[in-house]
Formats: sequence, C-alpha cells, structure tokens
Amino acid sequence: MNSEVAQCMLCPRPSTEEMSRKFHFQACGSLYSSRKGQRLLILMAEGERDKNPLKALESIGKDVLTGFLDNLVKKDVLKLEESEKKKFNDAKPGDKAWVLVDAVRQKRHKVGQVLVQTFLNMDTNSTPTEEVAEPAESAQTTGTLKLCPHEEFLKLHKQMAEEIYPIKEKLGRTRLALIICNREFDHLQVREGAELDITRMTELLVGLDYNVIVEEKLTAKEMELVLEAFAARPEHRSSDSTFLVFMSHGILDGICGTQHSDEKPDVLPYDTIFRIFNNRNCLSLKDKPKVIIVQACRGANCGELWVSDSPAPMADNSSQPPENLEDDAVYKAHVEKDFIAFCSSTPHNVSWRDRNRGSLFITQLITCFQKYSWRCHLEEVFRKVQLSFEKPHVRAQMPTTERVSLSRYFYLFPGN
Repeated sequence: MNSEVAQCMLCPRPSTEEMSRKFHFQACGSLYSSRKGQRLLILMAEGERDKNPLKALESIGKDVLTGFLDNLVKKDVLKLEESEKKKFNDAKPGDKAWVLVDAVRQKRHKVGQVLVQTFLNMDTNSTPTEEVAEPAESAQTTGTLKLCPHEEFLKLHKQMAEEIYPIKEKLGRTRLALIICNREFDHLQVREGAELDITRMTELLVGLDYNVIVEEKLTAKEMELVLEAFAARPEHRSSDSTFLVFMSHGILDGICGTQHSDEKPDVLPYDTIFRIFNNRNCLSLKDKPKVIIVQACRGANCGELWVSDSPAPMADNSSQPPENLEDDAVYKAHVEKDFIAFCSSTPHNVSWRDRNRGSLFITQLITCFQKYSWRCHLEEVFRKVQLSFEKPHVRAQMPTTERVSLSRYFYLFPGN
C-alpha cells in the first residue's frame, strides 16, 4: 500500500511526501484495519491515476457511492459552504465525486476523518466527533425547549407522587414569572447585552408555561414595591410555582438599583426578597416552589475583555479574600420554605457578560433547561449548569445554589 499513500483521494495533493503521509494516516489510517478498507483505498488510488473515480469504485457499487455522496451533502455531514453545495448539486454524476474530493482536501483531516468513519462505520465503540454528532436528547441544536412526553410525565408522576411537588393541570393553571432587569444606571456603566438575556429568559419561561412580567430600570425601593405587588397577585392561588429573575449590577449584600453609587448605595437586600415571598407574607405560594435566579456580581472585579456586572472595578486578588468574607455566612433565622436561589457566582466573585451574546450564566442556564428540564428535576438542571463552568475558559465564575429549602423534587415537565 506504500505507493497508494501519497495518492489517497481523501488526502490533499501532496506538496511533500512527509506532509501527505502525515495527513494520510490521520484521515485514513483506520481504513487499513479491514480488507474492505484496504481494497477501497487501492481502488480510490487507481481512480486518482485514471482520473475517473466512479469507474474505479464500480466494484463497490456506483449507485451506492452516488447515494452515499448525495447523503453526505444532504445531511451536511461535511459542513460544506453553500457555494460548494451548489457546485456539487449542479455537477454531472461523473463529476460529483471530484467536487466532493476537492472540498475534502480544503477542509483537511477533520472532514477526512468524518468521511472515512461515515463510509465504513467501522469503529462502533468510539465516540463520534463533536462536529458531526447530534446529541440524542439535546434541544441545543435547534435552540428550543425539549418537551417531556406525556407518558413519561404520567409515569414519573405516579412513581414519585410523594417525593415531587404537585403539578397543577395545564387547563386552569396560572403560572406567573417576574423578570427585573436594570440595564442603565445613573452612576454605573451600562450593562450591554442585557437585552438579550431578557429576550431569551422570557422565551424560556413562556415555554415552561409561565406568564412573564418584565420590569426594567428600577431603584431598590421600586424593586421592592414591584415584588410586593407581584407576591399579591391572585394568579398564584391557581399556580403551582413561580420564578423570580434578577439581572443587574450587584454587591455581596444585594442587587443594585439604578441610583446606586459608593456615596449613596441603592441596594435591594437578598433578605428582602425572601421576606416578601415567605410563608408568612405570601400564603398563595405556600408549599410551592419559589425559584430565584440572580445574574449579578457579588464582589469586585477587573473588567477586561468581558463586561462585568459589578459597580466598582478594582484589582483582582483571589489569593486574599476581602476582610468581610464572614459576612456572607451570617444569615437570619430561616422562616421560609420551598425556596431555591441560583446565583451566577459565589460570594465576593464576579459574573461575566458578553456585550454581543449576553451573560455567560444566563446563556448556559437556558441551554441546560432546554436540554434537560424534560427529564431532570430543577436541582439537577442547576448542577448541570455548574458542571458547564467547572473548567474556566476566558473568565472564571462558578454559579451556586443558596438558601435551598425545597422539601421535594421540583420537576417542570415542559409540555404538561
């Protein structure tokens, strides 16, 4: 087979023997593990010399090859450009193979490996490459919420009736969710990209069958009034849960209002949120899950390539925590129940936001809800969000759950 190495159709035309051999064994090495693969490479090599690949592959089956090539392009396995697809579709049957080979050469070993694996389907134990693998249970590829089959809903609802929060019948259910987002401030930087977070969180919650109320540009006092009015909504009586989403600049103790400054703080304390919705002050949501999601910094940062949700950028010194580290560990006696708070970062640390794509935390949160909420309870979905942040990339942050008083598993069962 040595004479065929430099002329394999799956490889680029060699500029040097060493370069061709290196690419050849990356893209086509697995072919030599079977007689079928060796025969195929010999035929393809002969086709290279004869300048007629279809004739060289007639023994394998012209119809099979043509169908295979058409299927590769139709399913976008090779991730061809639109111009390449058009060139392939417009080509005569005898020329289609060469059109595809040219595209393979340009895309180098990634496409070569995909083509080899797809054609022979030889390594059944290996994991498909990320470029062509479509997650079996993922809605991420379509950007939509994966729904829970009604049969699964009934099965789990019966098996775990005593362990999960009751779900009200969809007909007559009046779920409410509240989003409070501060984007512009009197003394702080604009939170660019926050409008994307509002749009995507609204779409997610609507998909989960919540009527969403969005409030923007509020002071701390105005946020408190909005929360009190929301807690008093009569719809909660015929609901089974609620979501409260806060997106703003933040400090350790709470969420910044639009008038916040170092000289004159304007902060909604986290305790105020729990107090308004606890069992003493919001009976309509008693024994029902109350999910609080916070996209805000909880400490100082140094903003560089990303935009940080903290009002006062300063030097980052992770080896020496601020002196008030103990403050976050001191809480009032809990009187609330059925709460869970999911914050975008740990105490004293920052949360990052891309100006063009929105918050990293909100983006991953939505993705995990879309993929997993159909079969996972809420805390498991949150754990998957945390897992996605386990290995820091450009900037590090670790979402955290706090003040969890859920006594049961909370399944959303989207679509039911």
